[in-house]
Amino acid sequence: MKLNKLFNNVPAIEISGLAIDSRKVKKGDMYFCMEGLVNDGHTFAASAVENGAVCVIHSKDLEKMPQGAVYIKVKDVNAVLNEVASRFYGNPSHVLRMYGITGTNGKSTIANIIRDLYSHHAPCGYIGTIAISYGKIKKAPDLTTPDPIIIHSTLAAMVKDGMKACALEVSSHGLELGRVQSVDFDVAIFTNLTHDHLDFHGTLERYFAAKLKLFTNLKPEGLAVINVDDPHGQKIIEQCPARIVTYGVEKEADYRADHIHIDVKGSSFTLIHDGQEYAIKTNLAALYNIYNLLAAIAALAETDMSLDEILPWVSSLEQIEGRMERIQEGQPFNVIVDFAHTPDGMEKIMQYGQMITEEGHKITAVFGSAGKRDTKKRPIFGELADKYCDMVILTEDDPRDEDPHEIADEIRSGIHHTKSIFIANRYDAIRQAVESANEGDTILILGKGDEVFMYRENGRAPWIGDHIAARECIRRYYLQENSEEN
Repeated sequence: MKLNKLFNNVPAIEISGLAIDSRKVKKGDMYFCMEGLVNDGHTFAASAVENGAVCVIHSKDLEKMPQGAVYIKVKDVNAVLNEVASRFYGNPSHVLRMYGITGTNGKSTIANIIRDLYSHHAPCGYIGTIAISYGKIKKAPDLTTPDPIIIHSTLAAMVKDGMKACALEVSSHGLELGRVQSVDFDVAIFTNLTHDHLDFHGTLERYFAAKLKLFTNLKPEGLAVINVDDPHGQKIIEQCPARIVTYGVEKEADYRADHIHIDVKGSSFTLIHDGQEYAIKTNLAALYNIYNLLAAIAALAETDMSLDEILPWVSSLEQIEGRMERIQEGQPFNVIVDFAHTPDGMEKIMQYGQMITEEGHKITAVFGSAGKRDTKKRPIFGELADKYCDMVILTEDDPRDEDPHEIADEIRSGIHHTKSIFIANRYDAIRQAVESANEGDTILILGKGDEVFMYRENGRAPWIGDHIAARECIRRYYLQENSEEN
């Protein structure tokens, strides 16, 4: 694309790509001097030009810059990046039906349910914590909500591959840092808001203010799908300019679940909508997944699909890796892997563990807490485990440059009655839980889900994923050893 198609009064030079990392600049790229949490892109502007950038977008004065590039000074680099990224890639979010999902918990599950159900109507892509996926493409993401260049280039690829819609997880970081300013959302979904990311936002009020941006910026002809059982839902309703549709269990809502029954294999409930009742049976388990399913049903039924199209498929939704993933290798006890890493998420999965575990059998939880992230929630994790579990195995969970043992001690400060041990190596911790399990017991492996990396002192390191580790440990250290004994 020619530069003069993006800016006025500039040369008609060819722009071949966009970049915010000077190290990744290619010849012909436009480089944006983004101010990050740690580094300022203006510092690396000269390097970007030396690496081939032909245009630099900046907001601060640049000194001693190389000749041969066009320098454009703007007031807000991020705002310009959003606008340029969308236009450069053909405004793909205007072509796709865009579903944005935000909230503390449930984003990945709702986004994947939407993709799964919508795909019975037309091809649908997904961008979020678990993956970037569309058609036959599946890539590991760097962030839940990527930067505008990745978002719009990915959406453009989806359009080219025949996608008609995309479900995009929208994190509070992504909103606060302005990564989705130029995404044309048709639907915005609010799940819930509880303690998380306070190391970044500072207070719960600021955390909510970040989430609120998705709804206050929604176009008037858009749709907001709101959980009315969460107290923050009403605050969103009061400030959102778009059409509102509600879902819930406890309060009256446009899409409400009643007569709920949950067991280890799934759930059933009555969906009440517009004066009609629909019998629902789904392979999703736990009350919070009923909320997630309601959100997805409401979003789809109010846009491109009818309930008659949607409901036949909810009984056989695809298993979402690392999200309430039931690990079954033939063992006589329950093993659940979940991404839960917030107090609310932990409590809900532990409550579910209690519900599926008969009296006289034990619940073992395997978890840790991320290093350099929201340390205030560590003793809360301990309190929850103390309340719901019979055994706690503390271990590493993205320790970064913190000592996992010290993190475990902070968690342990909330544990007063339940037995707890610390096993530094996460695989060994999972193995210990499996080897000590008896028939009818429940093991909850929490925090990492399907993530195949571990953040350590020197950055990302490989990790096989809790779901894979659990399967391997069951086969190798439970089934095989019991078979040999028999």
